[in-house]
Amino acid sequence: MDQPLLPRRAFLTQLGHGLCAFGGGGLLGGLGRRAGAEDPLAARRPHFAPRARRMIFLFMHGGPSQVDTFDWKPLLQRDDGKPLPFARPRVTFAKTENLMASPWRFAQHGQCGAWVSELFPHLARGVDRLCFVKSLHGTNDAHGGALLALHTGSDTFVRPSMGSWLLYGLGSESRDLPGYLTICPTLGHGGVNNWSAAFLPGAFQGTPVGHAGVPAEQARIPHLTPQAEDAALQPGQLELLARLNRAHLAARDEDAVLRARAESFALAYRMQQVAPLAMDVERETPATRRLYGLDDPVTANFGRQCLLARRLVEAGVRVVQCSHSYKWDQHSDLKRDHARNAREVDLPIAGLLHDLAARGLLEDTLVLWAGEFGRTPVAQGRDGRDHNPHGFTVWLAGGGVRAGHSHGATDAYGYYATEDKVHVHDLHATILHLFGLDHERLTYRHAGRDFRLTDVHGEVVRGILA
Repeated sequence: MDQPLLPRRAFLTQLGHGLCAFGGGGLLGGLGRRAGAEDPLAARRPHFAPRARRMIFLFMHGGPSQVDTFDWKPLLQRDDGKPLPFARPRVTFAKTENLMASPWRFAQHGQCGAWVSELFPHLARGVDRLCFVKSLHGTNDAHGGALLALHTGSDTFVRPSMGSWLLYGLGSESRDLPGYLTICPTLGHGGVNNWSAAFLPGAFQGTPVGHAGVPAEQARIPHLTPQAEDAALQPGQLELLARLNRAHLAARDEDAVLRARAESFALAYRMQQVAPLAMDVERETPATRRLYGLDDPVTANFGRQCLLARRLVEAGVRVVQCSHSYKWDQHSDLKRDHARNAREVDLPIAGLLHDLAARGLLEDTLVLWAGEFGRTPVAQGRDGRDHNPHGFTVWLAGGGVRAGHSHGATDAYGYYATEDKVHVHDLHATILHLFGLDHERLTYRHAGRDFRLTDVHGEVVRGILA
């Protein structure tokens, strides 16, 4: 090296200037500007005034049963054991039998009078914050395709994830943390493609914190802390790396992969000072930790994810996903396993909503609770339900949606969406709208045509907007 090592502050300044050459990316479609000439993650103006600034996606991997959670069907209880009085879908995932009543009682809660299963007693007490969509439907009844459709808008092709599109359209609110983090994500059913930037610039890729195979308490961002013996050398090493990358890029008209890698090194260096503090849930008060269920081994794992999500959005992360993986796929043992799953997530989610509201964050934080599909009202075996993408329930809270509202409906037994139907493309269009983005204008030019999250589909569901 032909220059002495720089002091820390001088190094950061020079590194930032040097990395300007790596900024940019593709055109921001209808936004009509480049994705940050100096920093692709720089905050950008939306198309119109947004209601949401950040998002927490609570993903229930496996497919919760709508008729056992939030979609009360009295006729299903009455006709338990009888044949389904209309045709099943032409294609089904597995062989099913007659109607099967829910083993759980439902009751109305809150001023809105929403029906909630006894599976969710804590969430039921805060039901006036929720906006139910009871008519969601998709096109794929296999986990892999349905996960990809929910996360990326396509069940057959590798496409950028919803979080990546939001980051691409709006940038990040933090210079020192990734704009999109996914906590304990699944490595199956599409794996990394569910949080991938695909053909978008690499800066918009989701960053995993652990994976579904490790407890949340052990989930980490890899290599976040340098080895003690390397810490003093790190500024000089990164300065040399930046210099070599600039020279390498100067010989090329465009190298998006190199630019993304250079940006990731700069962000990783800044993260070392900020991320460990943002992710340290031990700094929370005992009362807050109890609110999320960290004092109970049943709720501690998902509670830690939810508390970490609140800390991260508070620190400026645009999109955080928490995954309850892979537990909701009850082809058998529905009564035992849905009860266990609900116990693990009910209190933490209620605590998250309460905490966001108390801190003034819920108003502009959009919370989405969803699985990749629902389940059939007919039985599979003695105590199970098959996959059902034809009509299921998700809910949203905060971020400009109508609180205490239910939109759409399924048929009398909960099989098909029938009233005010909402396709997954419509859900995506609505989420972008809440962030101030027109889904038809948020495009990226790739392989000779403009792509968008909703492809050539999607309508904003205005009935759920506040």
